[in-house]
Formats: sequence, structure tokens, C-alpha cells
Amino acid sequence: MREGIIVSQLLKVQNFTVSRDGFGAGDGQSLETPFGHADPMTMMSWAGATASWPNRTDSGGSRGLDDYLTRDFAHNIGAEIMGANKFSPHRGPWEDHSWLGWWGDEPPFHTPVFVLTHHLRPSFSLSDTTFHFIDDDPATALEKAQAAAGGMDVRLGGGATTVREFLDAGLVDTLHVAVADDVELGSGARLWESPDELLDRYHCDVVPSPSSNVTHHLFWRR
Repeated sequence: MREGIIVSQLLKVQNFTVSRDGFGAGDGQSLETPFGHADPMTMMSWAGATASWPNRTDSGGSRGLDDYLTRDFAHNIGAEIMGANKFSPHRGPWEDHSWLGWWGDEPPFHTPVFVLTHHLRPSFSLSDTTFHFIDDDPATALEKAQAAAGGMDVRLGGGATTVREFLDAGLVDTLHVAVADDVELGSGARLWESPDELLDRYHCDVVPSPSSNVTHHLFWRR
């Protein structure tokens, strides 16, 4: 048992998509380009094509493994942790507090969200999501998120640098990475050079999608 951590609550990375060369986002993030020079519509097309994609407006969409993983995204999740640049493109101290995130009035999280940042600001709520801004190490951030999760699991939402910090701290219990086999970025926020880097700590199943150009890597603790 990790000291101070309730092991019945898992820290999970879900549906995290990287390019074939291991980048979760490109260079040059801005308000207009939240993924830098990466195209999020291409990176996440495997999930967007499923029947369970939350923004789907018709009755179509693929079924099977991609759909299951998309549908499972919110299952038993009571809180999320994300890095500062998943919340905002801003760097440095906040000039004002008018920026409320990328997601509009109805964020897709539906839980408390803990944003890791060196530049604190007051918590605020949009619909059923409350954003808290914390300047903590990974273990302390996880303790706070678990306390807020009401006994449910915690999702580690990204970006790649944040996921890697929690992996290196030994805190991630399960990890699902979808590798977009037809996308190569060359630079940006890198999750890994190779998924083999994690095999000393995790079991891994590698499953090519039958309905999209991604390969799913499913990791769980040894």
C-alpha cells in the first residue's frame, strides 16, 4: 500500500492518444490551436467515429473496441487531474480570471478537476464541474483528488508531460494509450520514445483497432 493513498481508488489514464512517434500534442499551443501543430480531429478521429462519442448528433457510429473504450471513459470517475496547459494556453501569472477553459459552459468532466499550476487562482464552477488550481507534487495532488472523488477512481487527463510525471512517480494504476498509426508529429509534448519504456513496471496488451487507424496499448501494474 502506498502511504497516504487509498489503493481501492485507481488513478487511470484513459483514451490518451499519441502520434506514431509518441507525441500527445504538437508545438505552438495557442488559443486557436490547443494541440499546437497537431490536428486534434485527426488524432482523435478513432473516438469521434464511435457510436458513444458524446458530441455525436446522429444515430450512427462504429461499435466494437473503439466504442467500448469511448463509452468507458466516464465509468466510476469521481475526479480528474490535469496539467495547466490542458486547461489553458496561458503561460505565466494570470493577468485576469476571465479565461474559464476550452469547453464552454458545459465542460465534459462532470467532476471536480484539479489543475496543476504554479500560478494559483480561485476555484470556480461551470455546470457540474468545479476547477481547483493547485501547486502540488503528484502524490499530494492525487491525495486531494481522491478525497474529492467520493470513493470513485481518479482520471489523469494529461497532457503528456503531466502523465509522464505521474508515471515516473509510480502513481498510475492503469493506462490506455491509443497510438494514431497514421500521424507523425516530429516534435511537441512527448509521452514516450517507445511504449517498451513502461514494461518494467506494467503488463501490456497491444490491440490493433479493427475499425480505425489506431493501436490500443493497455497497461496495468505488475
